[in-house]
Amino acid sequence: MAQARIPLIDDSSDRQFYVFNAVVSALALAFIAWILLLRPKGAAGELDLRFLPAVNAALNSLATVLLVAGWIAVKRRAVRVHKRLMVAAFAASSLFLVGYLTYHYVHGDTKYAGVGAIRIVYFAILISHVLLSMTVVPMALSAFWFAWKKQFARHRRVTRILLPIWLYVSVTGVVIWFMLRDSVAAALP
Repeated sequence: MAQARIPLIDDSSDRQFYVFNAVVSALALAFIAWILLLRPKGAAGELDLRFLPAVNAALNSLATVLLVAGWIAVKRRAVRVHKRLMVAAFAASSLFLVGYLTYHYVHGDTKYAGVGAIRIVYFAILISHVLLSMTVVPMALSAFWFAWKKQFARHRRVTRILLPIWLYVSVTGVVIWFMLRDSVAAALP
């Protein structure tokens, strides 16, 4: 027997949510692009936030643990635990984003100092990380929306794609931090 296809948008509240989601996601991406690419370079004060990349790596690690625990909880049908873990994972990722933007606003980019084949590996990881990270916010908001509306078939459809992407982005964020840290340390006299 064929399974009925569940439409992605079925009422005006979904349309309003998708407009909201698109606006929030576009504004977030525009702000990130402005900070990283367009903002005039220069000191943003005397603030020393060089500790933030380590904090951000810890937040990415925490998000990874919470995502895996949330997946295990839902597989065990511990729905209340799953909800709390997923909200906590979103909070950890949100705090990461605030820390990331703050660091880059104050200090700008950290240049990768590795050479040879490891440089290619670094940029392959970085590019895939950046491209996939752009999908996390709109997909996570959609997953929360469908769960809130008790549209669990739609929620599952989104999260089957979202979970591996979010995990990849969280894990590679930590990998990038380690690679940057080691390359900068190796480049120091």
